Amino acid sequence: MQNKGLVKLFALLFGLVSIYQLSFTFITNKIENEAKTYAVSQVPKPAAGEIDTKENSEKRSAVEKQYLDSIDRNEPINFGFAKFTYSEAKEKELNKGLDLKGGINVILQISVKDILRGLANNTKNETFNKALERADVLQANAQEDYVESFFRAFDELKPADLKLADTDIFFTAALQEEFKEQTFNTPDDVVKNVIRRKIDQSIISAREVLNKRIDQFGVTQPNIQRLGTSGRILIELPGAKDVIRIEKLLQRTAELQFWKTYNNNSKIAPYLLTANQKLKELPEFAKEEAKKEEGEEDADQDALLTSTEEDSLQVINPLLDKLRLVNAGGGVIGTAKEEDKAAVMKLLSNDILKEVIPAELRYVRFAFGKEPTADNRYELYALDGKRKGKEAEPQMKGDVIDGAAQGYDQYSKPSVNMQMNGIGAKQWEKLTEEVYNERVNIAVVLDNIVYSAPGVSRGKISGGNTEISGQFTIEEAQDLANVLRAGKLPATADILQSEVVGPSLGQEAIDSGLMSFLIALGLVLIWMIFYYGRAGLFADVALAFNILLIFGVLANLGAVLTLPGIAGIVLTIGMSVDANVLLFERVREELAKGRSLQESITHAFSWKGAMSSIFDANITTGLTALILFLFGTGPIKGFATTLLIGIATSLFTAIFITRLLIDWYVAKGNNLDFSTGATKNLFRNMNVEFLRKRKIAYGISGLVIAIGLGSIIFGNQLNQGVDFVGGRSYQVRFENTVNPQDVKNDLTAIFGSENSPEVKTFGEDNQLKITTKFKVDETGTAVDEEIKNMLFEGVKKYLPANMTYERFVDGAEDKQVGVMQSVKVGPTIADDIKKDSFWAVLGSLVVVFLYILLRFRRWQFSLGAVAAVFHDVLIVLGIFSLAWKYVPFTMEINQAFIAAILTVIGYSLNDTVVVFDRIREFMDERPDWKLSKVVNSALNSTLSRTLNTSLTTLVVLLAIFIFGGESIRGFMFALIVGVIVGTYSSMFIATPIMFDTIKKGDINKGLQEEVEA
Repeated sequence: MQNKGLVKLFALLFGLVSIYQLSFTFITNKIENEAKTYAVSQVPKPAAGEIDTKENSEKRSAVEKQYLDSIDRNEPINFGFAKFTYSEAKEKELNKGLDLKGGINVILQISVKDILRGLANNTKNETFNKALERADVLQANAQEDYVESFFRAFDELKPADLKLADTDIFFTAALQEEFKEQTFNTPDDVVKNVIRRKIDQSIISAREVLNKRIDQFGVTQPNIQRLGTSGRILIELPGAKDVIRIEKLLQRTAELQFWKTYNNNSKIAPYLLTANQKLKELPEFAKEEAKKEEGEEDADQDALLTSTEEDSLQVINPLLDKLRLVNAGGGVIGTAKEEDKAAVMKLLSNDILKEVIPAELRYVRFAFGKEPTADNRYELYALDGKRKGKEAEPQMKGDVIDGAAQGYDQYSKPSVNMQMNGIGAKQWEKLTEEVYNERVNIAVVLDNIVYSAPGVSRGKISGGNTEISGQFTIEEAQDLANVLRAGKLPATADILQSEVVGPSLGQEAIDSGLMSFLIALGLVLIWMIFYYGRAGLFADVALAFNILLIFGVLANLGAVLTLPGIAGIVLTIGMSVDANVLLFERVREELAKGRSLQESITHAFSWKGAMSSIFDANITTGLTALILFLFGTGPIKGFATTLLIGIATSLFTAIFITRLLIDWYVAKGNNLDFSTGATKNLFRNMNVEFLRKRKIAYGISGLVIAIGLGSIIFGNQLNQGVDFVGGRSYQVRFENTVNPQDVKNDLTAIFGSENSPEVKTFGEDNQLKITTKFKVDETGTAVDEEIKNMLFEGVKKYLPANMTYERFVDGAEDKQVGVMQSVKVGPTIADDIKKDSFWAVLGSLVVVFLYILLRFRRWQFSLGAVAAVFHDVLIVLGIFSLAWKYVPFTMEINQAFIAAILTVIGYSLNDTVVVFDRIREFMDERPDWKLSKVVNSALNSTLSRTLNTSLTTLVVLLAIFIFGGESIRGFMFALIVGVIVGTYSSMFIATPIMFDTIKKGDINKGLQEEVEA
């Protein structure tokens, strides 16, 4: 090997850099463990069997944070040549994903629909609004962004003379200057480009706002990124514990407004009475009202007897049965129950009321207060807006706020103090003077909720300082100040997909992942020494160095290590020995031919030896891993990342480090056998007639595939996971063993028979996975809270008597009972995930077909490889369909399964390409052989490598399957089946199909010329 000195230098530098990068992880872990120990010494944990209180948990977290802050300020980390603070070291450590650290992962959808409405000044134009509704429908099956669906719908619906630049649509004061001609005749194509740019700016703005909010929340190592050109933003917050608080923080629009109130109920009350009468004309009320007037209620006496008095009255008074009028002053005109708030707002905004509203109330707006009254009702405020075109707007908006901080009001209760800029201070002075003179109040409205409505008792207020009070907790006041400082989102943000993992579950994942890693590594190291003797020891040294490089590269790139990522590393251990196996087997072949040891080593490490097969096999696996990286999200992307890094480092260590060690040992005059006494003649001189057995193989495979397809179509079908069909899934752990059917019955009583959840044992008998599609189409924290409350009520009797709802759902450290993990996937994003998965699998097949066609120059090779891959995928799918109802672990078709399928594709191709490389080599060396002899000889000569690699990989996968944790067991099972089937198909499907499609018994002259070319 040439340039040995350079290789040694690179290996030394790479090793030192990896050790340096990983040292930050060990140092920060040590400091954090000391902080946790100190926090426990100050605030002891409860005795075994007792549940920790939220207050104590928060106190420990506060003490831990104070300890770390002290270390950060006072004790720098000294490397001798450089010093780092704890915070600086934290930024350089190996990032752990949600499943290893706990935290929250969400995909937010910034409403492009809201942005379009805002750009059009909330126009009432009929075509515009119909186009928005049509865009909603188109998005169900579209691959395009929402704005493109809107443009398509608008073009289909618009009259011939209507343009996007119409004064009633986008030709607004804010957008006029953006149009080239600056007239309402601006072509639609120009307007579309302007709107696309404005939407893009809004999404970028939303990302920046969210980034500021999260920064001020204090989460370490957050990951915030926009997904493609859509309005979706991915937010990963490892280590975050207060899930409910974070979800509210992320979704809050933070649109702050200041309105005058109507304090004179003599104007409002008569209008509401008239409105109540007018609403009776609506179809849903008019029919029942007519029945009552005609006396038809007697004809339906039985129905009336079964209805309540409230139901009967509701027909007569659509509004006033839900809204109780009061004369409390301060802008409050009535109260309503929480469950009636949405209905009241819908009735008050009905267009039919435009016919009866007095002129002086044309710009009235209504909003409910934040907190309920003593009788658990919510106050409704009448807000006096100022005119802007056909709409009403507040007297002031929150864009004048310069700063905000949590403080305390005159009663020592938490509040938010705000400071306005110069323009805001003047507006505030004018508004407070008007309010004082008119004897009304100022309603402080945030996201359409009235937080407070103070009066002004001493005339105008100068200086631009004000306060928001509203029965806050300290955390609520801090979060509100946070979002006001960060600014408002340009549109509403809904959580399309979320995953929440408790920190204790993350620690369990680390423990199980580490155990599977060590067991798999130990087995591989022992096997290599057993099979190849001292050469196997050199391979083990290279393998250990390979693992160091993988972790070092991950830390250096700032990549996130996940549990599937650990699985990817462990799988790399199994697959990385493949290169060494190929090299060592080739050395043994050359020695058997009578070559010297040095000649055999040189030939094995040459392109004509094993290098061609090694590169082809790793490139095909790398291509599938790359596609998985591009299409995958979250943990699956972590799996692809480690697999890609592992492939690269495995090639480096196998080709260079193993070669350095072998050359060093041989140069000293030592003999190297590349085998042991037990394995010296193993798989030697094999002469299996593979092609004669191909029809039997075709028959067996055809039968297995037919049974599997029959099960998929007519039988058990496939168990699709939440990320493919949408819904919410909760991993709930109990103190004692529970019966899934009993829990299912109790939850069905809560959710209703039509929304009966799916309940399965997940791992241990005291842990369940509960999945529901209840309100799957609805988003928002209120719906999430409602479903978690229903879940709590359904399982309460199986929980400890002192378990509260807050402790059931929180993300406390060392949590052993309650919700350990939750996943939410909206139906829209579930469809997108399914489509992306389909394209990922199809794309990998196309890419591999083209690569093999390029390398082997004959389509028959590509066809054989792709046919074998289809064969493997169909069998894995069939086995999942047949077995998912009967196995004691979860077998779902989800993103993890797609990752497994793509990995199986890569592995199967790896095997197939090695065989094809040997066929091509024999074609070149033995032009006088029949093709059948070439194929059989190639399969026999690679049999040792095929079985060796497959057994090693299977041992590794079994270690992960048994010890790697419940969450990836189905994923591992798919890989185990795939490796077995892939090994079989490379010998009995791919190669025979290639042989049958060539249809030649002898290699003719044309084929020989093509091979030589």
